[in-house]
This record gives sequence, C-alpha cells and structure tokens, in this order.
Amino acid sequence: MQIICTTCQTIFPLDTRAWVCEKCGGLLEIVGAPRFDPARIDANDKSLWRYRALLPLPDGALPVSLGEGFTPLVPARMDDATFFAKLDFLMPSGSFKDRGTTVLVSAANAFGVTRVVEDSSGNAAASLSAYCARANIAAEIFVPAHASPAKLAQIAIYGAHVNKIDGVRENSARAAQLAASRGNAAYASHYYNPFALAGMKTNAWEMWEQLGRRAPNAVIAPVGHGTNLLGIARGFQDLRDAGLIENLPCLFAAQAENVAPLARAFARGLDHVPATDPALTIAEGIAISRPAHGNEILRALIESRGGAIAVSESDIARARNDLARAGLYIEPTSATAVAAWRALHEQFNRDDVVVVTLTGSGLKAG
Repeated sequence: MQIICTTCQTIFPLDTRAWVCEKCGGLLEIVGAPRFDPARIDANDKSLWRYRALLPLPDGALPVSLGEGFTPLVPARMDDATFFAKLDFLMPSGSFKDRGTTVLVSAANAFGVTRVVEDSSGNAAASLSAYCARANIAAEIFVPAHASPAKLAQIAIYGAHVNKIDGVRENSARAAQLAASRGNAAYASHYYNPFALAGMKTNAWEMWEQLGRRAPNAVIAPVGHGTNLLGIARGFQDLRDAGLIENLPCLFAAQAENVAPLARAFARGLDHVPATDPALTIAEGIAISRPAHGNEILRALIESRGGAIAVSESDIARARNDLARAGLYIEPTSATAVAAWRALHEQFNRDDVVVVTLTGSGLKAG
C-alpha cells in the first residue's frame, strides 16, 4: 500500500505527514487497500474492527479502539412514514467521527506519532481527543470560539489542549494547519487524512450486514466536508465491486440553507462545487463553505441517482424536536438529515428501505 495524489499521481509513503500533495495541493488517497471479501469479516467482533482485515493499516498495527461501530439500525416513524435510523451518535465519544478516528489513530500510533493537531467545530475534535488519550498521543485542538460549550468541555476533559479561534469555521482550519507546518505535530485532519476516510466505509458495510446482506434503496446524511457520505459511497462501491450488491443506494446530501455549497451546485447542474460565503447555522458541524471532498461527493450523488437538499434553520429545529418525541435525541447537525428526509420522503415508494444517519448526540448541543 502507498498514498498517491489524486490530481498529479505523486506517490507518498504510507506514513507521510503531508495532508495534501506538496506539489499541486491535491487530495491524498490510499492505493493497494484490501478488496472487500465477506469471508474475512470477523463475526465474533461486535465493533467495526470486525472488518480489520479489510482496512488499509500497516502490518502489525494494533487497533486503538473503544468498542466503536456496529451501531444499531432501528425503524423510526414520523409524518405517517418510516425510515431506518443509523444510530451513530451511540459511538464512544457521541458521534460518527469515531469510525474514522479509530483507524486514523491506530495508523498514527503504528507510525510512531506522538503529537497531533486538528481543527473541528466539536465532534471530530472530541473523538480525536478521546482516542489520543487512549493511545497516549498529545493532542492540540483548534475550535471556533462559538462552538457548543458541551463539546468544548468534552474535548478538554480528555486532556487535549484547546485553542478557541474567533470567526467562521475556516479560521480554525487555517490555525491548525499553520501550527502543523511550524511544529513537530502531525495534522490529524478528519477530512484530509485518508485513514479517517477509510474508517468511514464501515458504515456502509454495517448497513449491508444489518439489512440481511443487501443495500438500502436510499441513504440520507448531513454533509459538511462530506467524509461520512463519501465513506458510505465508497463502502457500497466496494460491495458492488465484490459482486455483493447490484445497485448503489441513492445517496442524498443534507445541508443547512445558510451554508449549502453542495446543494447549490447540484441544483445548478454543475460538475464542481464552488465555495460559498462562510456563515453560521445551528447545524454547526456542517457549516463548511469549501468542502474538501465536494467534487467527489457531487459525482457520487449523480452516479447513485440521488441528490442534495438544503433545509431551513426552522426545519432543522423542528425535525430535532419531533424526532426526540420518537425517543431519539440528536444534535441539530444530525437533524438536518431528518429534515431532508421529511422534504424527500414522498418521492420514495412505500416499500423502499431508506436509512438516515444520525451522527451526533443531542447531549453535545446543550
């Protein structure tokens, strides 16, 4: 296995500290990863590490795990219709980010990394801080000053050093990248690091197993940088390439109207995702005006016959409250996907299996 630039094909070693191509600025990907083979699933492991043999880790790497993954897939009923809720907010740190973080930190630990920096509005930073504490890796986190106090408290209690950065979400990213370039810390970005994205594929594999080894008809996920939905797309592509499913599920990206570069690009029929102006939204986890994987996600939406939809602040808040009345307490970012389902559900057939990924716990948004 090795890492390549997706733009200019420059090759990097698997343990590179680069987060984008040093020649052209392109995104980095792992090549030579194992192909999906159901015979290699460890059915005795009830975490996502049941897929250990299918993940692109160096030889001898030991999992840095807190028991994450294989989260419940349960029916939820709203507006006289039913969808399946993938309860990724039940991860150890309270969000889906643990899927990518456990693989990222396992790789970093195997490569001898002792210090990392990261930027996040909360969930990714909390996840990274938890797993770095588990691995005894020092973590320095750059967060927007307006981030949820509950998330900031969670990050700090794991022992990470927290830097509050004023202004929009992108300011935190610039500060973290500057710190990484100046010091001896690795930039453990959940949206640039290819090991994190590899971990996100396990979501699709779990859905496939939980649905009786078949794909759902559609998947709806909140999208900021898009690693969750992109990982799901790649995971189902792995299953199709292995001959285990015939068709990809229709993939739908849910965004907040205040910050919706992907939804706007899709609505305009573009083949790329122009940046939008930074703005604030109650769905702070997806307030991303320049999604790192935007173009690839757009292609995945088109290939899967899905789409992208932007929902209002009031619709997000209403969806969150209504789902809580059904027993599921999620943060506003997750509720964006529920609001999108509400806008879309009449186009699905009654027998369609539609999965909505619930990505973050409501306990984080206090």
